[in-house]
Amino acid sequence: MTFAISSPSFSNGGKIPTKFTCDSTDVSPELTWTAPPAGTQSFTLIADDPDAPAGTWVHWVLFNLPAHASALPEGVPKVDEVSGGGRQGRNDFRKIGYGGPCPPPGKPHRYFFKLYALDRMLYLKPGVSKQDVEQAMQGHILAKAELMGIYQR
Repeated sequence: MTFAISSPSFSNGGKIPTKFTCDSTDVSPELTWTAPPAGTQSFTLIADDPDAPAGTWVHWVLFNLPAHASALPEGVPKVDEVSGGGRQGRNDFRKIGYGGPCPPPGKPHRYFFKLYALDRMLYLKPGVSKQDVEQAMQGHILAKAELMGIYQR
């Protein structure tokens, strides 16, 4: 089995339901993953939109999820410290936690949920940026799994 991430809310390459966007309740979707590599000490999740007009837009930064975790529930609270382990960074809406798809009207945008298995915890405070997390992960990524959904207004 290979390291993989999925969601019961939408299929890979499928439409993200409105519930998980700024057009509705803007809650995070449920995510599950399987078969992390041996030696995994933590997980990091980064969700972003490379199709945003101003360049890649960061929607979610979540790090230090414990190695025993295999899922995130729907509606992860938008707080610094996640119950059960993990810390959230700041998204490009300048808020802590998940900020759902909110593209301008027009063509569909792609939203990538990238899960990284790391060989250590990251020594970062909540509220850090995607760039801070990516820099701290360098040299510690054991595997990466990706789920992509689309949304259009």
